[in-house]
Amino acid sequence: MAAGLGTRLPGGCASRWPRGWRLAHAGPAARLQQEYDAVVIGAGHNGLVAAAYLQQAGLRTAVLERRHVLGGAAVTEEIVPGFKFSRASYLLSLLRPQIYTELELQRHGLRVLPRDPYSFTPLLEDRSPPRSLLLGHDAAQTQRQIAQFSPKDAQAYPEYEAFMGGLVAAIDPLLDAPPADTAALGQGSLLQRLRALRALRPLLRAGLAMGRQLPRYYEVLTAPISKVLDHWFESEPLKATLATDAVIGAMASPRTPGSGYVLLHHVMGTLEGQRGAWGYVAGGMGALSQAIASAAAARGAHIFAEKPVSRVLLGQDGRARGVALQDGTEVRSKVVLSNASPQITFLELTPQEQLPKDFVQRIQQVDTCSPVTKINVAVDRLPNFLAAPNARDGQPLPHHQCSIHLNCESTQLLHQAFAEASDGHPSSRPMIELCIPSVLDPGLAPRGCHVVSLFTQYTPPVLAGGRPWDEAARNAYADTVFDCIEAYAPGFKASVVGRDVLTPPDLQRIFGLPGGNIFHGAMSLDQLYFARPAPSYSGYRSPVPGLYLCGSGAHPGGGVMGAAGRNAARVALEDFRRL
Repeated sequence: MAAGLGTRLPGGCASRWPRGWRLAHAGPAARLQQEYDAVVIGAGHNGLVAAAYLQQAGLRTAVLERRHVLGGAAVTEEIVPGFKFSRASYLLSLLRPQIYTELELQRHGLRVLPRDPYSFTPLLEDRSPPRSLLLGHDAAQTQRQIAQFSPKDAQAYPEYEAFMGGLVAAIDPLLDAPPADTAALGQGSLLQRLRALRALRPLLRAGLAMGRQLPRYYEVLTAPISKVLDHWFESEPLKATLATDAVIGAMASPRTPGSGYVLLHHVMGTLEGQRGAWGYVAGGMGALSQAIASAAAARGAHIFAEKPVSRVLLGQDGRARGVALQDGTEVRSKVVLSNASPQITFLELTPQEQLPKDFVQRIQQVDTCSPVTKINVAVDRLPNFLAAPNARDGQPLPHHQCSIHLNCESTQLLHQAFAEASDGHPSSRPMIELCIPSVLDPGLAPRGCHVVSLFTQYTPPVLAGGRPWDEAARNAYADTVFDCIEAYAPGFKASVVGRDVLTPPDLQRIFGLPGGNIFHGAMSLDQLYFARPAPSYSGYRSPVPGLYLCGSGAHPGGGVMGAAGRNAARVALEDFRRL
């Protein structure tokens, strides 16, 4: 699982944290009851959000988590003694604003640390010092940075941001409502048809909001992001930096049709009123999950770690009637919501004979291919970039708080990295997003030290020739990544205290991410909205009455957003009240 390089704590690194620190589950201790109104499988952030809303509406709700820690992929774990890592997801932006306010997350301990500037792209150049691109919320400063590479691009950038902002504003309401049940439009009862027509309103409003720009916005959603960016800009460092948001987490190149939507997905968040902003969570991403769990527990929900579910229980009428745990315990309920992936929910936990064959085939065919290897690194000093040398006193500079993009001098480099992985070989110059959350949250690491998050791609889920990702393969790839960082920031390798390397198979095994896919399935247009997770089942209901999907495999997809959990809870509540 983890490729360690020891756990030395040099003199400048004073440990202030107990060795066995782990995020515990929230709320007062509760005893597991034999029966609830609702059971939620999995305590990922979506499952916890769903539980909070269900309990708030008066349903006695239990959440059952397989791992020892709550949060799914939004967890804080101490892998190297004294260093607390956001082990999988690592930044916050997409969480729906309604969830912040309705669940009073600030009151339950959530503290977000905004970043400004937010993006830093150093270059490898034969000049001293090399150039770099620093983007932030100061429009004039950002334009000056872009003008180093192209005055024309500097002038176009505000218009580009406004254009993309218009598309985000049009699509944003679609995130907070289930897609219409298109099957009901043709063959449902009168009530079902009326409900389906009502559900089409947000889609129609989105089209009207786009107005005359609809053809251009259509191109953004369907074209390769390279084509979209080529229309706006000429400088490669800017285009490559923006393109990272279009391919991150996706086995796709900037030249892949439809990659524009993934970029849109990553700029539609809001942080403290700033559209498109991303920030760190104080205490790591697990602190977000802890806040949501605390909100759910305060409303009366029962939340349990280390309670793995083995199957969904069905009644003689074919309805979901609860779950069975791996130890044989049965927990009865009137509704079951699954925060697990569609593959685990329907191919492992649900009796196959209760599912339509076409539906099972659709779930089996969902594209879950992931290019991501996440590497968590403990270091004893700040990285020192040639393009922006450190201060003499060793204190962090503005660029250290950013998402630092390496091997992003051009979109051709990104495409080349993708092409290598498509042939079964880890990229020789992988796309690297390097973040140092301890710059804004010093409590994550011992004094004088830092935690570094490396979100890297492209790594194939299966290596060429069918070779597995064994320890030697993990270490070889991690060494490649570290060699790349060393070229931009000499001395990085000598600063490493320890590392945790998570390849696609590791992400699947540890976090239940199918194929290691952080979105529970590709965010391609053929797997979104009406088709997520399968046509006619995009509204959170499943072929099994009383069983709902509330995780990232449902609309609107992946990212720490909470929308799927909130929407699924509302649908389940609507059905519960009819029982």
